[in-house]
Formats: sequence, C-alpha cells, structure tokens
Amino acid sequence: MEILFLAKKVITFFVEPLGLILTLSFIGLYFLYNSVYTKAKVFLSASILLLFIFSYPPVSNSLIKQLENTHQKYDYINNNIEYIHVLGSGHYDNPKWPLSSQISSTSLKRTMEGISIFKKINKPNLKLIFTGFPGFGNQISNAEINAKIARIANISDNNLIINGNPKDTHEEAIFAKSIIGDKPFILVTSVSHMTRAIELFTNMGMNPIAAPTEFKKSKKIEWLSAPSIGSIKKSKNIIHEFLGRIWAFIQLNKN
Repeated sequence: MEILFLAKKVITFFVEPLGLILTLSFIGLYFLYNSVYTKAKVFLSASILLLFIFSYPPVSNSLIKQLENTHQKYDYINNNIEYIHVLGSGHYDNPKWPLSSQISSTSLKRTMEGISIFKKINKPNLKLIFTGFPGFGNQISNAEINAKIARIANISDNNLIINGNPKDTHEEAIFAKSIIGDKPFILVTSVSHMTRAIELFTNMGMNPIAAPTEFKKSKKIEWLSAPSIGSIKKSKNIIHEFLGRIWAFIQLNKN
C-alpha cells in the first residue's frame, strides 16, 4: 500500500504543470545536445508554451472557476450536527519555528473554517475531527498540527478527534465512516477539493454537508494579464483534482 501511495505521488508530479514542463524541457535538451534539432525544437517549444498557458491568469482563473462555483460557503446553523471533519493538508514541523510558520496556508484556512463553524454551532457534545498523516520529513502528523490551532482557540481535547494515519482523502473518508456512519456532518476542505471529497464520502454512504474554504479565483478576468506564479499554483490545483478524481474512480471500482 505504501509503494502504491508513493507511485501515485511520483506519477502525479510528472503530470502536474511543473513536472510536465521540466520533463519536456529535459527531453528537449537531450535532443539538443545530441544535435537532433527538430525534436529539440518541438519539446522545448512545447515546454515554453505550457509554461505560458499554465501561468496565464485568464486560463487558470477560467478553469478553477468551474470548481469553485460548484459550492458556496457554509453560512447556516444546523443544531443536529454532531461532527465537523476538517481534512488534512501540508505542514512542516520545526520546533525552532512558531506554529504559524509550521502550518501551511491551506491547512490554516481549513482549520480556521472548522473552528469558526464549531464556535457558531456551540454545542457541548460537538466533535471536531482532524485527519492527515505527517508527510515526508515530519514527525508530527498534520492532524495534530491542526489540532494545536484548535486548542489555541480554546477548544477542549474532549471535543477533538485526531487521527494522523490517513494519507489521502480516501483513507480520511474510511476513518470518518467508522465514527460518523451515515449521520449528516460538516465537511471542511478547500473549495477546489470539495467536489472530489464530497464524491468520495458520498460513495461510502455518508452524508457530508460542504463547508468550502480557500477560494482563489479573481473577481474579474483580465485578459491583458502577465503570467504569474499564482496562476501556476491554480493550474496545479486543477490538474491535481482531475487526477484525484481519476484515482478515486479506480479505487471505487477496484473495491
């Protein structure tokens, strides 16, 4: 299972923008150094064209708009809710850094949204679930890092359920199913990830209520925009979610 997980990560890197552009560039350079100029031109031109496409704001904004328009923010109170599940993301645990520097922007936004909803519902028996494994090079799990933020917000350990074992959304859903069953619950994740997450949880017979966060699209698409690093990150998110849905489909049909 560990080998399969690593294989998925490796394949994902080479298909997502940065890995794909680097791969095409290296192939182009290989042909260039071997004096195969026609093929070198094709691969180097393709890498430059993809770099422009992935970094051009109107392209990335138009694509991510399709994901972000599917779900609206959670802005009502359901007193029948017993669980809020915050999905994990990245971090880097370093005791020399403050906690605010160890947690990723994505993790922080998901955690803060979960905390905000928890405070609004304000029920003594409400449980806040954090999942997410340590990741490469870390000793502390992402679930525990996120839970530390919840403790700072004065949420008691009695209201926290922490599991640092799940390595992806599929495993997070399996764990949540063992606790929540088919009861309605609030699912907190990035809006670009929400569609895939809802599908995974629903396919397991669960009843998630979407509470998306980390909206990224700009309010207005400016066609005369310069390429940017932010647009490459958006493109990466789009392709990552597309690949994730393919992987989820494979896992569903395999089982």
